[in-house]
Amino acid sequence: MSAQDFIVEIGVEELPPTALKTLSQSFTAAITAGLTEAELSFTSSKELLAAPRRLAFIVEGLTEQGTDKEIVAWGPPAKIAFDDDGKPGKAAIAFANKNGIAVEDLAVENDGKQDKLCARSTQAGSKAVDVLPGIVQNALDQLPIAKRMRWGASRTEFVRPVHWIVMLFGSDVIPATILGIDSSNQSRGHRFHCNENITINNASDYEAALKNAYVIVDYQVRQAMVAAQVKAEGENIGGHAVIGEDLLDEVTGLVEWPVALTGSFEDRFLDVPAEALISSMKEHQKYFHVEDANGKLMPNFITVANIESKDPTQVISGNERVIRPRLDDAAFFFATDKKTNLDARVERLKTVVFQKQLGTTYEKTQRISKLAAYIAAHIHGNIDYAQRAGQLCKADLVSDMVLEFDKMQGIAGMYYALNDGEPAEVANAIREQYLPKFSGDKLPETLTGCAVALADRLDTLVGIFGVNQIPSGSKDPFALRRAVLGFIRIISEKQFLGLDIDSLLIEAKNGLAGKISNDNVVTDVNTFIMDRYRAIYQDQNVPADT
Repeated sequence: MSAQDFIVEIGVEELPPTALKTLSQSFTAAITAGLTEAELSFTSSKELLAAPRRLAFIVEGLTEQGTDKEIVAWGPPAKIAFDDDGKPGKAAIAFANKNGIAVEDLAVENDGKQDKLCARSTQAGSKAVDVLPGIVQNALDQLPIAKRMRWGASRTEFVRPVHWIVMLFGSDVIPATILGIDSSNQSRGHRFHCNENITINNASDYEAALKNAYVIVDYQVRQAMVAAQVKAEGENIGGHAVIGEDLLDEVTGLVEWPVALTGSFEDRFLDVPAEALISSMKEHQKYFHVEDANGKLMPNFITVANIESKDPTQVISGNERVIRPRLDDAAFFFATDKKTNLDARVERLKTVVFQKQLGTTYEKTQRISKLAAYIAAHIHGNIDYAQRAGQLCKADLVSDMVLEFDKMQGIAGMYYALNDGEPAEVANAIREQYLPKFSGDKLPETLTGCAVALADRLDTLVGIFGVNQIPSGSKDPFALRRAVLGFIRIISEKQFLGLDIDSLLIEAKNGLAGKISNDNVVTDVNTFIMDRYRAIYQDQNVPADT
C-alpha cells in the first residue's frame, strides 16, 4: 500500500509564547492518537513544529488507507436457528437480514462452546484523506486553552484568530474547512522579511520552504539557535550569558528568525541589587543577563530580535532606551526604600491583612518570631537571631521595590537589613524564609533561615487548618501542599532529628490562641504532613511501611 507524507499547519496571530510548547505537544499527541485509532500506520513524525504564528505537524510515510478488518457476527445457536428438517427458522432469517446476506449463505461455526450461525465480512480500512480533517479538528478541540476568543463576525473560537490552514497529503490538498478556514497549500512567511503567501508543493518540502521565507519552524532547532547565539554574544564581551530554561522557552516562542544582539547600560545601575536588575530585564524585556568570571552582573544584556536588521545598532539602541527607564525605576525604589528602616516598615504591616480570621501580617510576624526562636533552640541555632529575623521577615512586603518587583520579596528585605546594620545571618534568613520555592529548589543555608522558614510554614498550616479552610481538590489558595513539602524537605535533608512535629504544632497552636476554632488542628495538620511524607517515598518506590 502506497504512503505519503502528511503536513497540517494552523496559521494564526501570534500565540502566547509561554504556552507555545505545551500547545504543540498536545496538538501532535492528539493527532498521533487519532491516527492510531484509525489504524493508519506511518514511519515517523516531526513533532514540536511550532512558531509564534503557526502550529504544525508532519507525519512521514502515512499509509493512504488503513488495514482491512474482518468483522465476525455471531448469531443464535444452530439448534434454535433451524427446525428438525434443517430448514432456517425465524431466528435464522432475522439474522441473515440483519447482516445483509442470503439465507442460503448462512454458515454454522463453533464459537468454542457450541455451533452458532456466523456471518463474516470484510470492512475496508479508513482512507487517510477522509479521516484526517476530523482527526485534526478533534486535536484542536482538545488543546489546553485556558480562554478561547472569537474574532470578526465569526462564532469560531480559538486561542488566537486563524488566517490560513495547510493540509497536504503528499502534493495533494486535503479539502476541509477547519476553524472557519478552507484548507490549501498556501502558508505564509516571516511577518517582516517575507510577508507573502508561500506555496507548499509537497508535504516533504514544508520546512525548507518556510526556512527560505525566514521561518525556522522546528521549535527545538530554533531554541538551539537562540541558546548558541546568546552564549556566543556573552563570550564576545568576555562574560557568561545566563540562560534560564523558562526564559529560553519564552524567547523561543517569541521569534521565528532569531538574531541575538548585545546592549549595555550605565555602570551606576550596578549599585542596585542584581536580582532587581535581572528581574526587570527578564520579566519586562525578555533579556538574558551576563555575568563575569566571578559571577558578578555585568552592565550588559542580550536581546533576541525577530528580524535580521541591516543596521543592528539601531535595534540595540532602541532596546537600551527601553530598558533604561526600568532600571531607573529599580534604582529609585532602592534608594527610596533605604531611607526607611525595616522596624518602621514592620509597623506598617499592622494595616496588611494576612487572613481575615487570623489577623494582620504584623501579628503573623510576631508569631513567627516566637516560633522561630523555639525552633532555633532545638536545632542549636541562635535564638536571638531567629527571633529578630522573624520580626523583620515580612517588612519588605510594604517596600516600593517589592510592590513593583514582587519576586524581590525576601531578597529586598535582605539588602535593607544589611543597610540597617542587622547581623548578616539575620539578613540572610529574611531571604531564606521562602526557600525552597519549588520542587528541587535549594534549601536555607543558615540555621536561622531554617528556623524562620519552618516557623512561617507552620504558622500558615496551623492557622488555615485552624479556621477550617482545609485544601480540597485543586483549591489551595494558601499553597499549603507546597508549604508542607518545603517543611518536610528542610527537616529531613537538614537532619533536624531533634524536632518533634507534634510539639511544633502545639507551639504554633498556642501562638494562635483565640483565633482558631478547630480543636483537632494538631491531629489534622499532622495527618496532612504525614500523607505528603508518605507520597514522597511512594514516588521513590519506597514502601510506606518502611
